[in-house]
Amino acid sequence: MISISKVLPRYAETDQMGVVHHSVYAIWYEEARTKFLNDVGLPYDTIEKEGVLSVMVELTSNYKKPAYYNQEIEIHTTLVELTPAKFTCKYELFNNEGELINVGKTTLVWADSKTFKIINLKKHNAALYEKLEKLLIKNDVDV
Repeated sequence: MISISKVLPRYAETDQMGVVHHSVYAIWYEEARTKFLNDVGLPYDTIEKEGVLSVMVELTSNYKKPAYYNQEIEIHTTLVELTPAKFTCKYELFNNEGELINVGKTTLVWADSKTFKIINLKKHNAALYEKLEKLLIKNDVDV
């Protein structure tokens, strides 16, 4: 499944040349990942009520072209890796001309909300794991 988000870069997110600062992309990835989980009926707050947290362990970002102030960006988010201990999302960002401008990836581990230790989601909550498994787009993790 692909979830599509749109962002309109704000002036505060840009440098003096009107180019979006590289640090903003991580925030956009989180916004897109949140929408992805909402779109599939698994909002973060619902997952957290099950005693499960997701903790970022890796973030990569490949900048192909700049994003500019006030030019809408479309973000395509997919789940590309899922194991009992972690999941990986891929983000493809397109400018308002449809050009691919950025490809990112985030990997998060599943953790117990009380102990903060990594857990096996398949054992902790098999139904949640199975629902995520159905959304997986395999062999698409290159960034």
